[in-house]
Amino acid sequence: MSSRALATAKRNLGRLHQSSTAFLLCDIQERFRPEIYAFESVVSVAQKMARASKILSIPLIVTEQYSKGLGHTASEIDISHAAIVEEKSKFSMFTEPVSKKLQDLSIKSVVLFGIESHVCVMQTCLDLLENDYDVHVLADGVSSMNFPEADIALKRMGSCGAHVVSSESVLFQLTNDAANPNFKAISSLVKEFREHSKSSKLLFKAGIPAQAQL
Repeated sequence: MSSRALATAKRNLGRLHQSSTAFLLCDIQERFRPEIYAFESVVSVAQKMARASKILSIPLIVTEQYSKGLGHTASEIDISHAAIVEEKSKFSMFTEPVSKKLQDLSIKSVVLFGIESHVCVMQTCLDLLENDYDVHVLADGVSSMNFPEADIALKRMGSCGAHVVSSESVLFQLTNDAANPNFKAISSLVKEFREHSKSSKLLFKAGIPAQAQL
């Protein structure tokens, strides 16, 4: 192996493969609807990713935090095909049943989205990293009640080794090639949600210069 190949092998480039990837939807529940910054943007990305999981045959793993008090997953998101819907009290999604499901499915990479960025999402990310999973956090798919918490959490997760990415980037990385039999379906899905993406408060954030948003 060349020195260049060895150097690349030592780096975690964050490659995603359909056969070893799972989507993790964290606690996008009804009670949070009026409380979370840009909740509608989080839901839109979750809808897109849930539908993509069907197209790509990628396992969807869903958790709900104390659903008796916080309600179930937002009704707009179709989770009927989820590999597991786990009720939890622990903040992290990495419960024993979820851990077992990831092992049973031979998952190596996880795409993580949901709420709140600085609590359940971040603790899930850290647990996954600690257990040698490759974690991709969707910057356009996570939020918090206090919006600045989201940026702080994304920086923390990135500094710990997670890949902070966008939902569209992930979907095209998973298809990889226009010759992929799922490419047209994924491309159509992305186009369907493009207007939502253009108006996303999570992609076009406060603090980004106006000229950068044009």
